[in-house]
Amino acid sequence: MNAVTFVIGSMCVLMIAYRLYGTFIAARVLKLDDSKPTPAHDLQDGKDYVPTNKWVAFGHHFAAIAAAGPLVGPILAAQFGYLPGLLWLLIGAVIGGAVHDAVVLFASMRKEGKSLSEVAKEELGPVAGFCTGLAMLFIITITMAGLSMVVLHALENNPWGTFAVGSTIPIAMGVGLYYKKTGNLKGASVVGFILVMAAVFAGPSVQHTALGEFLTINKQALSLILPIYAFFAAALPVWLLLAPRDYLSSFMKIGVFIALIIGVFVVNPSIPFPAVTEFVNGGGPILAGPVWPFISITIACGAISGFHAFVGSGTTPKMLNRWSDIKVVGFGAMLVESLVGVMALIAAVALQPADYFAINSTPEVFKTLGMQVEHLPQLSREIGLNLEGRTGGAVTLAVGMTYIFTAIPWFENLASYFFQFVIMFEAVFILTAIDAGTRVARYLIQDFFGEVYKPLKKVDWLPGSIFASALACFMWGYLLYSGDIGSVWALFGVSNQLMASIGLIIGATVILKIADKRVYVLTCLIPLAYLYVTVNYAGYWMVTNVYLNAASKGYNVLNGILSIIMLILGVIIMVTAIRKWIQLWNGPHYNLDRGKTRIV
Repeated sequence: MNAVTFVIGSMCVLMIAYRLYGTFIAARVLKLDDSKPTPAHDLQDGKDYVPTNKWVAFGHHFAAIAAAGPLVGPILAAQFGYLPGLLWLLIGAVIGGAVHDAVVLFASMRKEGKSLSEVAKEELGPVAGFCTGLAMLFIITITMAGLSMVVLHALENNPWGTFAVGSTIPIAMGVGLYYKKTGNLKGASVVGFILVMAAVFAGPSVQHTALGEFLTINKQALSLILPIYAFFAAALPVWLLLAPRDYLSSFMKIGVFIALIIGVFVVNPSIPFPAVTEFVNGGGPILAGPVWPFISITIACGAISGFHAFVGSGTTPKMLNRWSDIKVVGFGAMLVESLVGVMALIAAVALQPADYFAINSTPEVFKTLGMQVEHLPQLSREIGLNLEGRTGGAVTLAVGMTYIFTAIPWFENLASYFFQFVIMFEAVFILTAIDAGTRVARYLIQDFFGEVYKPLKKVDWLPGSIFASALACFMWGYLLYSGDIGSVWALFGVSNQLMASIGLIIGATVILKIADKRVYVLTCLIPLAYLYVTVNYAGYWMVTNVYLNAASKGYNVLNGILSIIMLILGVIIMVTAIRKWIQLWNGPHYNLDRGKTRIV
């Protein structure tokens, strides 16, 4: 099996799905009608509600949803072999993820671009709305911990990478200040890109100096530094750090994956990984559970992701110029993210299995596998960094991409630069998500506690902002400090897929209200049935076998309590939704094709 086969086959599946199933969802199920104005036109204010070209909106939406998830999840799931991950990425994205993103975006636009918790409150009632809002707070907190864990292991004792990533902070702030003062976007972009590249190439001259020793930071120190950084990033104005970092990183993301696709076609590496490994029944060194349900919670972003609901009911519904743009922006962006996940999977399974497990397992665990590394010692020498035991997925992606790129004769002596550039590429994207996610968590905290103390609801009240930002950083910082990638990423996967289930529940409710044929609700109910059973079984498995099992390495009472609370919230929302569906199903129904109106 060669990598080009993966790429061509995946691209064909995704393009056919967009052309056929995407058109069916847009035209028949959602009945997108461009004769009606969108919220961007109805509520246009030049700030939040702004009619935007569909390709610009696509770029914004894709950059927002495609953070580290589609990079890390497929790499961790490679433990089970290449076939389970590939099938879930393609089937999950087409049947579940793209439908989820489109219906959530549509549901939010029907309610003037409101958040998913507000939509749930209006569609399902106040109880479901409260539970949805509380679930969103849990999920955004756990997401920050899971993403930060990836940065932690990539930058641990890596002064070159820490210098390059740290340099992007003043670079982004400089770009933000320069653009705000001059309005020269092209000049700011060019200068920012040159400085970012210079930071990568300056790494070797820094790592063996006093500055390099200072930047050689262990895992415990990094787990404290990241939440402190996030506190200040969330408090700074958006234009100063978050927006310019997001803008610069979007160039990097697009460029890196175009380069990876070209590299795969040029090199066409073979895939030494088996289709399935011995760990499909559980007991793996990276993920302890069996391939089902863990393939579906490990690969969240890239297949179906509840985190997308934050974007699909946040900024994007306030930007769309026409209703038909939902097909491109909602359905299409998810399929492109699926392709990103496929490329990340290829980068992992292009490595020799022993090399892959040596990177993603602790040295003690790897010794028990009875495997002998093949290319890893040579790669470690070329990169200039000990690669064993660097769990979390980020290092594996960087090593896999470096392995592919250095097979091209022109680049064979640039392994260390490729590796550190990919590390910076991943870390910058994750830090962007941490910036935005911590800010969202701050808003959610202010909204919840504002019910008790009214001034907290004012997002521009400085003491309230400081309190909420500090609490948000403490919550996910504690999970980061006390967890490991296996337990935290599984917790993230369960919470994220529970959020996706909630999105599909709301989508099914809306479709029952507006669809000409009630059978169309199956577009949401089929993926919902699979996902809801999967996430509840995965949550139960993690609670009983890991979080509340004193003999387990991942024993963590807090993680167990969080999982139980989230699953209970999901049950409450599901019960409320079923009652609403029965009411809608038994209510009057008139065929719109006959010129009548449906009463709900």
